[in-house]
Amino acid sequence: MAAAAELTLLEKSLGLSKGNKYSAQGERQIPVLQTNSGPCLTGLTTIAAHLVKEANKEYLLGSTAEEKAVVQQWLEYRVTQVDGNSNKDDIRILLKDLNSYLEDKVYLTGYNFTLADILLYYGLHRFVVDLTVQEKEKYLNVSRWFCHIQHYPGIRQHLSSVVFIKNRLYTNSH
Repeated sequence: MAAAAELTLLEKSLGLSKGNKYSAQGERQIPVLQTNSGPCLTGLTTIAAHLVKEANKEYLLGSTAEEKAVVQQWLEYRVTQVDGNSNKDDIRILLKDLNSYLEDKVYLTGYNFTLADILLYYGLHRFVVDLTVQEKEKYLNVSRWFCHIQHYPGIRQHLSSVVFIKNRLYTNSH
């Protein structure tokens, strides 16, 4: 999904109705937003943080210094590790690492829903939608987190719903 489409989804989920116009620059199609009051904003996470502030939902950026740092960490992860990745092996490694990280967490920051959850959900959607039942079970924590985020009010919108089976079909004792 193009960054402009993700930012439009984010605007709607934040309740912003003005519908910004985004352009893209460079070979990697980095999103650009021309603001009314100043310079252009460049980059997915920069624009996303701006939109969150515009919507007066700063809690999505983290409520403590530590949580803000974790949100920033995951936003950087999204841009550096998820974007531009289409190699199946790289995606498997990414899902494996994320699965381990989410083992004892509800959201990326622990127990609070943040912008990092939204943008990572949008970034991973194209991969998770193609996972087999076995792969969804293999990455059970990612599946749990993904299913939770897609059902969060206003997040999924027009993206296809990913079906997760409630009962495990396979056990680890092969």
